[in-house]
This record gives sequence, structure tokens and C-alpha cells, in this order.
Amino acid sequence: MSAVSSDAGCDSEEIERFDVIIVGAGISGIGSATLLRKHCPDLSFVVLDAMESFGGTWLMHKYPGTRSDSDLFTFGYGFKPWKGDPIASRQQILDYLGGAIEDANLGPHIRYGHKVQSAEWSSEAASWTLAVERSDIEGLVHLQGRFLWMCQGYYRHSHGYTPDWPGLAQFQGQVVHPQHWPDDLDLSGKQVTVIGSGATAATLIPALADSCAHVTMLQRTPTYFAAGRNADSLADELRKLYVDDAWIHEIMRRKVVRDRADLLERAQAAPDKLKKLLIDGVKACLPEGFDVDRHFTPPYKPMQQRVAFVPDGDLFKAVASGKASVVTDQIAAFDETGIQLGSGSRIDCDVVITATGFEMSVMGEIPFRVDGRHIDFAQTVTYRGTMFTGVPNMAWIYGYGHYSWTLRADLIGEFVCRLLRHLEARGAKSVAPTLRPDDHDMPLRPWVDTEYLNPGYLLRSLDRLPRSGDKPEWQHSQDYLYESKAIPAIDLDDPIFSYSY
Repeated sequence: MSAVSSDAGCDSEEIERFDVIIVGAGISGIGSATLLRKHCPDLSFVVLDAMESFGGTWLMHKYPGTRSDSDLFTFGYGFKPWKGDPIASRQQILDYLGGAIEDANLGPHIRYGHKVQSAEWSSEAASWTLAVERSDIEGLVHLQGRFLWMCQGYYRHSHGYTPDWPGLAQFQGQVVHPQHWPDDLDLSGKQVTVIGSGATAATLIPALADSCAHVTMLQRTPTYFAAGRNADSLADELRKLYVDDAWIHEIMRRKVVRDRADLLERAQAAPDKLKKLLIDGVKACLPEGFDVDRHFTPPYKPMQQRVAFVPDGDLFKAVASGKASVVTDQIAAFDETGIQLGSGSRIDCDVVITATGFEMSVMGEIPFRVDGRHIDFAQTVTYRGTMFTGVPNMAWIYGYGHYSWTLRADLIGEFVCRLLRHLEARGAKSVAPTLRPDDHDMPLRPWVDTEYLNPGYLLRSLDRLPRSGDKPEWQHSQDYLYESKAIPAIDLDDPIFSYSY
């Protein structure tokens, strides 16, 4: 692969060339760039991000109380120890990411305000050409890279998911999606309704309870919650013993992974017992007589959707105090002053917060072409959830549903760096996964097993996602313990990889 240079093209524009272009400066992009610097120090690279700074989700989400719903021992990087409480605030995560950028001296390589509008691969040039909209100039600029590393995340930043409820346009109050929280929103003395019951709602409600007249969580279906202390006794003890931070981080990372794997095994082997354990934990946080069966007992099995962790039980404390309440019902229609419910009841409110989820983004919604041919990713087959048939020199970071996202970002980052070194060692210009002769007749399936993982944003977008096969290499496994062994052991000379020279 070549060092950075410039070529004329695209109407005589000077085009910068890089060995690797990373799209996204969130947790995946920063981690990937750090691993690239470590393992492939001679390769030139640039990181592009459409926003004004780093952080991705953590830069965009500014709603009150924004925090991680994963522990930072595993949501943090394997290469950078986490030294705080397991569940971290938005600002703590941004500080951590800023430290990672500084540690690896990534600042000069990141370009903010750079939104990719299209990506086109040329086999003749053995490179990707990206048309990029910059926030500081008019028109498009073009960058070329021999390898494209998509780290832009999984949801649309431009807008969140809001159902088309009848009468919503008639509502005279304010409607806010948490993804776009107004800086000047004043809830003093207001009746607030948060629609939704996932991690975002569970975060918002205790954060709003002291700043408004009353907050109501309106949910169609309950969610499983796990309440616990925002601390870990093992980490606390190791710190008291002045054990090195890197050792503590690795020990805790392994412990959290093992605990999560045990939980997933229990969810498969004894779902009713796990359900009782979770529901009993919620009951212990609420006043006697509270209708937990109605409001906090989901109809589905534990772990089919992500279990939201409630640090120090703050959601339940808000409900127990009377500052927050829970309503489980269907929305029949909105009117000028509130929400009419399917049961015949209504909720009067001044502000509605739609914590109703994300709209999924497939490859950043960027149009891709390979040698002039449009790529419909729904017509491709995924190689281990990161590369795709018919698409050369491109990898996508997509994390886990039940483990921390960053665990997979780290695994795939190591794999991509090994693949880049292998390309150089073979003297190859490109590589793409290719169905082998005995793969052509295998049955194709959705991106993931929806019996195992079925959040709404994923179900709404399955028809746009790549397909998987019935063999492990053609699947996006959700099993970190399996992938932590399988991905590092990938044989890069396997016939599944088609190299061009």
C-alpha cells in the first residue's frame, strides 16, 4: 500500500490519497485508528466525521442523565484501562475518548465536519473514492483510500424513530426526541410524559423527576430491568490493594464477560427462573402493593431484548417517591392537551418526550458503487458480520446486542489490521469474501437470529441488512466468547478470501 499522495481527477481537483480511510470518530473509529497506529504504523490514514467533534453517540446525546447502559470495563477499550464506576456519564465517556485520542496522537488525523456522500470502488485503481461534504466550504471534495473502514455506528443521527400516532399534529405542547434535546428546554412546573420503556426512558425519568412537576413513563410493553449498585466489589478491593490499573481492567473485563455469558446461558436454559430473579429484584425496589406484574413484567423471554441496568435503582426510587409514575397502555390518539389511551383513560401533559428508539443506519446510508455497479447490501452475504460478498477492501464495525459494543470493535479492529498486513505481505491490491462452491446452495437467513435478538430498530431494518448463511463464517455471531477465539484464528489464505493483484 502506498503512502499519502495527491492525484488529479474529478475535474482536475487535487485528491488526497490514503492507505486507509476510517469513517466515524466515535468509540469504534477512535479504537480502530488506535489499533491501526499500533499494528500498521507505516500506513497512512484519515478519520472522517460529520459532526463537529469526536464521540459519536456521546457527542450527540445530550438529554439529562445520559449515561452508558454497559459497564465501562467492557465498553471501554481493551488497551485503555477504565478507572471509574462501571456505569459512566456522558461527560466521563467523552473524557475517556479524548484521552484515547491524545494517547495515540490521533488529533492530526481526524477531520470533523466531513460527511461522506458517496463511496465508489475502482478495481482498475484498486481504491475507494469518497465524495465528501465539508462544513467549512461549499461543494464536495474527494478522498481516495485503498481500504475503507466503516465505523459510523448503527443509527441515523439526523432523526430518531417516532411512530405515526393519530392526532400528534394536534398536540399543542412540545414534542422532543431525546436524540435532539434542546439546550433551552425548561421543564419547571411542567407535566412531562416520556413514551418508551428502554434504557433511554429509564435514564431520563430519574433525571427529570426533580426538575418538573411530574413525569410519567408511558409504555406499551414493559422492559426487563436489573437494579444494582454502580460499583463492583472486586474492582474496589483491587484498587485498595494498589493493583496496577491495567491489571484491574483486564481482570474486570474477563469477569464481566463471564458474568454476561452465564446470564445468557441461564436465559436459554432456565428463562422462567431468570425472569423471576429479575422481577423480584424490581419488586424489592418498589413499595409494597405496586403493580409490578403489569408495569415491569414483560411478555417476552429475558435477553430477547437488552436488559436495561438501573444503577442504584434510581428509576424505582423516582417512582417510589411519587415524583414519577408508570402507565402501561396503548396510545389511541393525541389531542390538544394530552394523550388518549386505549383503556379509555388519558394523560394530560405539557411536554412529550419520545424515547421510542432509533432509526437504523445501514453503512451510514451512503450510496456504494463497485466498478459502476450500485451495491444493495441486502443482496450481499456477510462474512462474520464485517465484510460482504462483492465489496472489496471494506470492513464494517457492528457490535453485539447483549455484550458491550466495544468488545467486538476491538476484535474486528485486530482482524482488520492483520488483514491489511496480509495484503502487503502477499503483494495484493484488494480482497473480498467470496462464496465457495459448496456455499452457493446454503440457505440464506436474516442478519441475526430474531428469536435471540429482536429490538425494534433491528426488526424494522432487516430488509436492508446483509444476509447471513448457515455456516459460522457467514454469520454475525452474537457470542463474544466464541468470536474471541474464532476471529483471531481466521486463516487469511482460506479460499473464502478472493485476492486481486
